[in-house]
Amino acid sequence: MPARRLLTRGALALIVPAALVPVVGPASADGTDAPTDPPGVPTDVSSVTRPHQRISLQALPRIVQPGGRVAAADDARAAVVATLRPVTPGRRVQVQVRRGETWEVLATRRQDLRGRAQFAVPAAEAGHPLTYRVRAMASGSLRPLSSRPVSTARWQHPAWTDEFGGDRLGPEWSHRGRDYVPTSRRTCAKGDPSAVSVGGGAVRLSVVVDPDATGRCRIRGRDQAPGRHAYRLNGHIGTEGAFGFRYGVAAARVKFHRLRGQHGAFWLQPVAGMYPGAAGSEIDVVEYFGDRHPQGGLATFMHRYEGKRRVSAGGWIPDSRSYLQGRWDGWSKNYHVFSVEWRPRLVVFRIDGKETGRMRGRGVSDVRQFPILSLLAADYEVPRIADARLPQHMYVDWVRVWETNG
Repeated sequence: MPARRLLTRGALALIVPAALVPVVGPASADGTDAPTDPPGVPTDVSSVTRPHQRISLQALPRIVQPGGRVAAADDARAAVVATLRPVTPGRRVQVQVRRGETWEVLATRRQDLRGRAQFAVPAAEAGHPLTYRVRAMASGSLRPLSSRPVSTARWQHPAWTDEFGGDRLGPEWSHRGRDYVPTSRRTCAKGDPSAVSVGGGAVRLSVVVDPDATGRCRIRGRDQAPGRHAYRLNGHIGTEGAFGFRYGVAAARVKFHRLRGQHGAFWLQPVAGMYPGAAGSEIDVVEYFGDRHPQGGLATFMHRYEGKRRVSAGGWIPDSRSYLQGRWDGWSKNYHVFSVEWRPRLVVFRIDGKETGRMRGRGVSDVRQFPILSLLAADYEVPRIADARLPQHMYVDWVRVWETNG
């Protein structure tokens, strides 16, 4: 999974996006602008159209949890995302939760340049899912408008989760890439169990000097570089053969390594493998190439084969620091939740519930995938870090998958 310049090929396209005031009022108090709620339990998506405006609303799983320490996955917040048309940046939008026959205002945001208003909200209360809606305030010639409700019920029970309790990996995980492979740009590094440890509620993936190597590594070929370097061991694990899923939301709460010279990643691969002629696509939910990277360090990619030709799409996440909590936050300082919403012909990438980009088209995978966590030193990265500055570490607090099966 090498870093690449921004790529958009074939049928895939990358599109980069984009006060707490408790108030209680009757559910019917919105006036003529309020749509009539359909009977039955709300789903996780809704839309309403009125003359000259429209609101689409979506409830997502517990994928919002920035912070400096490990935390229970059940304590993460759900994401509620409103998309409004026409786009009116700065328009005030409230998120409201249903309390019996009333709607209580939880927070107010302003519509962004993509027409979105994004909220982090409780996913449940006393073990029960919650129902939300949003209300767009009047703006210019636009009248106030309330959305139809959505529910968090669909996301209450993940299909699979690991919070890395205890002192060893769970049985679903296995170690990957355990050979030096020059053709895969792994001349100087390979996966090894000694570069993976579990403790304190997280799994630590590392890049360390290989203590058993008898010589030094020289990089040749496309990544040729002068000098000789220590061989390295990588933390590289996946659930291949033990757990896979088809469509849904996959998320990992990660604190990345600090220095350049390796890249950490949370990614998905087809259960049948990636090779020329294979079905499915590799989905790189997030890759991080270290602090002080000139492009910000964070990237998302998707790779597939068309016959024998490898086709890639994706690139650097622009203005990635805008997804941090403030100037003192950082991808190697605190944990953040990186997620992908995978639907037929569409994938949406998010950080703590905020969309960073999306890819759509016939190249989106339609076969079962399995999660992978890794901290890898590719040949082109090895010369960027002195052997004495190893080890480097990446920490993962939890991984969760909510499967929808399309």
